[in-house]
Amino acid sequence: MTENEIASKIIGLAIEVHKALGPGLLESAYQECLYYKIGKSGMMVEKEKPIPVVFEEVKLDCGYRLDLLVEKKMVIEIKSVEALNDIHLAQILTYLKLGNFKLGLLINFNVLVLKSGIKRVINGAL
Repeated sequence: MTENEIASKIIGLAIEVHKALGPGLLESAYQECLYYKIGKSGMMVEKEKPIPVVFEEVKLDCGYRLDLLVEKKMVIEIKSVEALNDIHLAQILTYLKLGNFKLGLLINFNVLVLKSGIKRVINGAL
């Protein structure tokens, strides 16, 4: 399955979660529900996946964790904020670069229509 195919499925599942729960909950609630839906769909998903920083050929565990990693290639960063801003984009770009992933989804569930809270983020370093 390609990153684009995974992204399409994830967006559909995220919309289902948002329709059921609506905006206003904590990120952790949306993360758990989306984690459940992705697993139920048959895709492999990891939650709170540690990602090290490599500095001068040394792996450093600095506490960075991916919200969700799907099929070992798609990073999902979940937010529940008033509006996405540049720091959220920088965060997912950093995760994409550190893990050498091509594509990620930044999803803000604190919106009326989820479509307006989804950003596809491409790792330009590849």
